[in-house]
Amino acid sequence: MHLSSPRVLVAGGLLLLLALLPVYAHWQGEPFLLALFGRVLVYAVAALALNLLLGFGGMVSFGHALYLGLGAYSVGVMSHYGIESGWLHLAGALGACAVVGLVSGYVVMRTSGIAFIMITLAFAQMFYFLATGLDGFGGDDGMSLFAGSDFGAFRLDTPLALYYAAFGVLLAVLALMHRLIHAPFGMVLRGCQANERRMRALGFPTLRYRLAAYVISAMICGVAGVLLANLTMYVSPSYLAWTTSGELIVMVVLGGIGTLFGPVVGALAFLLLEEGLKLLTGHWMLIMGLLIVGVVLVSRRGVYGSLRDTPLRRACPPLRQPSGEPQ
Repeated sequence: MHLSSPRVLVAGGLLLLLALLPVYAHWQGEPFLLALFGRVLVYAVAALALNLLLGFGGMVSFGHALYLGLGAYSVGVMSHYGIESGWLHLAGALGACAVVGLVSGYVVMRTSGIAFIMITLAFAQMFYFLATGLDGFGGDDGMSLFAGSDFGAFRLDTPLALYYAAFGVLLAVLALMHRLIHAPFGMVLRGCQANERRMRALGFPTLRYRLAAYVISAMICGVAGVLLANLTMYVSPSYLAWTTSGELIVMVVLGGIGTLFGPVVGALAFLLLEEGLKLLTGHWMLIMGLLIVGVVLVSRRGVYGSLRDTPLRRACPPLRQPSGEPQ
């Protein structure tokens, strides 16, 4: 890995700017910046989770908002019953996402193509309509949280605490993703993307690898849901909507599908562009759509993916001819 490569410099520079942003927000007296970039960090974590499937496994999940919503509702339901422990909130989110991810993943992994996309969407919609019917927890209107998650040493009840908690989670997820995609697990997963039939012929249990990636992705997305609930102090069925899943896919593609840091750049670009266009016109969605189409047409690898001299590619060349032993 070359520390002077463009991608490493861009990633390092953006992380440094994100780390120092609260100082700038305090200096300028702009608390709104903490909320905006806190949202960027949360969605960057969720986009990184989806990228494990979409970018490195070739699995297009159109229902990943399901796990974002499960994480948020884990906080909301427990808070409704007076449970404020952040560790219990986190454990509930991880457990719920692991179970639902394992069950739904076992079904969807036996399909491919359009069937895979539609089944993931169907599972998300099932839970969306379940959430709208939970009248005890706000139903279609959602519900407000009265206190942030309490982790003992710190509590997510201030914008600054939430921001640095999200930033810490982002760094941890980036480290985990780097470890996974450079490990034999990641090589086999990428081999399945290139030619799953050949990987099976070589003796690899591809279903296990793909299912494990799906569950890991679901659990990371659940952690992002916990952060999102604390960021907005609100839980809503809209977190599980198909539009949220679509936004996550756009973030991954916009930043650079199949790159380590691309989803972070995609989340940053998407949300900042959204906020900027909202200030200009009420028809911001039309302009947003045209801009995204333009970026994808000009650079199909995305904003970050278009940078050359990629350390990841040098460390993990494309698996066109998978070998029997993963490196």
